[in-house]
Amino acid sequence: LTFPLLSVTLLVSFGSSMLYGYNLAVVNSPAVHIKAFYNATWGQRYGHGLAPGPLTLLYSLTVSIFALGGLVGSLLVGLLVEQYGRNGALSRSALLVLLAGGFMGFSRELGSPEMVIIGRSITGLHSGRLCTAPSSQLSPLQPLPRGLEKTSYSPQALWRGIFICLGVFSAQVLSLPELLGKDRFWPLLLSVVVVPASLQLLLLHCFPESPRYLLIERNDICGAIKALHQFLGTPDVQDVIEEMKEEQRSLSSMEMVSVWQLLRDHSVRWQTLSVVVVNAGMQLSGIDAIWFYTNTIFENAGIPVSQIPYTTVGTGAIEVVAGLIGCFTIEKVGRRPLIIIGFCAMGICSAGITVSLLLQAALPWMRYVGVACVVGIIAGFCMGPAGVPFLMTAELFTQSHRPAAYIVGGSLNWLCNFTIGFIFPFLQMSAGAFCYLVFCGVCLLVALYVYLVIPETKNKTFMEISHIFA
Repeated sequence: LTFPLLSVTLLVSFGSSMLYGYNLAVVNSPAVHIKAFYNATWGQRYGHGLAPGPLTLLYSLTVSIFALGGLVGSLLVGLLVEQYGRNGALSRSALLVLLAGGFMGFSRELGSPEMVIIGRSITGLHSGRLCTAPSSQLSPLQPLPRGLEKTSYSPQALWRGIFICLGVFSAQVLSLPELLGKDRFWPLLLSVVVVPASLQLLLLHCFPESPRYLLIERNDICGAIKALHQFLGTPDVQDVIEEMKEEQRSLSSMEMVSVWQLLRDHSVRWQTLSVVVVNAGMQLSGIDAIWFYTNTIFENAGIPVSQIPYTTVGTGAIEVVAGLIGCFTIEKVGRRPLIIIGFCAMGICSAGITVSLLLQAALPWMRYVGVACVVGIIAGFCMGPAGVPFLMTAELFTQSHRPAAYIVGGSLNWLCNFTIGFIFPFLQMSAGAFCYLVFCGVCLLVALYVYLVIPETKNKTFMEISHIFA
């Protein structure tokens, strides 16, 4: 990678994927403070505090509405990038983050829980618009895969996974009591998102627009050549231009399949079902419950309250390492083994949490088994299920079916994310330690489906993959 190409890739990842990871984890630590603020505000308005049930409901909405915003954003991303290009799409999304940061940052001063909820929904809208976009829509050079070549792992997908892990880790570090983990700082902790968004907004225009967008969408060959010179640092870019022109001709003669047509197309029914199972399973595996409610889980496991923030940071560090291992081994190990091993590890560890909670009264050391199981769930997720489903969606379909498949997979991702974020506190109250057996069942069933149905897609063309499914 040349320096300009590396820089813009890092900038895009920093302002989109890292913010997505940050917003997943940032509501975990200040949960007690946010609930106290909601309760106090309600008392000032109506003369009495909130009962535990409605308070839990209001906080669950605050956590999960991020995913509803993400669902809306994921449905709009294609139109946004096509109309404004990569730089325009990123700039407008960064402005959304600044607005969201303002809402959340001033919510306590204005005594408005509604501003926190609105801010969370706007950050979700930003994440849905950028984080679930296919890599080709935001990368400077990468052409859309046409299903005719051997599939290969996308460098942009690698950066995306790493930066999501870094975003989660950043939220956990900033939530330490020595930094922004105190009661008076929680609005600032939520509004830190304006920092990477501002940097992206300031620096993005130092780089040219995506050459692929300029040539294919705007038919600006001169602009594309100039941008390629800057990105590649070489005067000879004719081969890249010819490749993009070939893609432009291919796209102009190709009829794109709608979501409804995709769901009715019997020739790809197993591929579509596989996208549904893997993307839904990725969120219903319980990983969102771990990210959203880590402190509550550790508290129930018997970890002393004073040690919980540091235990959480430790799990975040392991998550980053596991993400790096998964990203750099996927081409050697393959997609199928990583996702099967990842889901199996998550299922076993979910059952382990149940066992540790049931036995911790009799065996105090079981609390550490519970922490190890949480770490196992995170490591298993980051090594396989975190990135492989997105990659598989691209590799199971031709270009005509791929946009519709991304919509199906992305919509399920956000809907299941919302479901877990909203119902987990109530599931925990009603089922107690046994609630984790639900996640165990989901993980093991998805692993079994992948083992029986989905073939290895590494180094195979779409026709080869289609023949195996048939």
